[in-house]
Amino acid sequence: MLTARQEQILCKVVDDYLRTGQPVASKSIAADRDLECGPSTVRNELALLEEQGLLAHPHVSAGRVPTDAGHRYVVDRMLSSGQLAAPGAGLELSLIRREVEEAMRVTTETLSQVTNLLAVVSAPSLNTATIRHIEVLALQPQVVMVVIITSTGGVSKMLFTFDRPVDPGLLSWAGEYLGERLVGMGLGARMLHQRLLEPSLSAVERSFVERLVPAFDDLAWEAEDELYVEGTAKLFAAGQIEDANQLDGLVSLLERRVLLLRALRAALGEPGVYVRIGRENELPALRSLAMVATSYGLAQRKLGAVSVIGPVRMDYAGAIVTVREAANELSRFVQDAYAEN
Repeated sequence: MLTARQEQILCKVVDDYLRTGQPVASKSIAADRDLECGPSTVRNELALLEEQGLLAHPHVSAGRVPTDAGHRYVVDRMLSSGQLAAPGAGLELSLIRREVEEAMRVTTETLSQVTNLLAVVSAPSLNTATIRHIEVLALQPQVVMVVIITSTGGVSKMLFTFDRPVDPGLLSWAGEYLGERLVGMGLGARMLHQRLLEPSLSAVERSFVERLVPAFDDLAWEAEDELYVEGTAKLFAAGQIEDANQLDGLVSLLERRVLLLRALRAALGEPGVYVRIGRENELPALRSLAMVATSYGLAQRKLGAVSVIGPVRMDYAGAIVTVREAANELSRFVQDAYAEN
């Protein structure tokens, strides 16, 4: 546990380092009028904070910089205080009644713009959604399109070409039949195939439905979390990532999104905001960076995560508040989408 004065000095070092990116000299700390102590006391407190692993001294003549543990201490202090203010700009996501893909895209773009960091949002897995509506439409006499709308607003479409014109009555029957059999079922449910083919179907009906099966196979295959990423160039800007090896690692991580999904899924297990700073990250590509994430979804079910990734020297207060606000917006969106199911 730190004393109140040590906490004040540590926060001052973190704030100055976030603002300037340079080691913070004891002279600038002692000049703070809010500190009621002299330069010698400040130097002594800085030395104690360094002994506790919260500050580092890059060079003998340089000032102090916060370590990952120092950043962590300040972040935990902010989260426990409950005094994080909402960002002045606001997100203005306007998500209501958009398809989920557009909602994710707008959220990711807005997060990156507001925080000036890399934003990553995981869409609800189709395994968590259900089928809301099915349409079987004739685009041409011999071309049929199957449209599947999910409970989260997602839309899947597939075209089928037949050797001869399709009977309009068969199309109408197929739409009603598939709706009766499948609406309300989970997209990744193994019973989908069993529900598709009723034993009492005629040979013509069975043959037609069997031709449409790939539309549902494709849907089940896609029933994996999807990532939306925006602002990659912001991390590659001068001064954001200094180590070329870390840059290569991050590029590889973005290409192999399954690993990034694993990191986001860890956020789903946190009751509040998930913050990992530097070496706290399990993935090597993130160990010189920081991640702030939180989950969104329904009252009793988490569907995905909203996150920003940036340098350890980031505005944690702004990132936490903005990520929370984005998650709240997405939760309201999916709540409305599921309510229509």
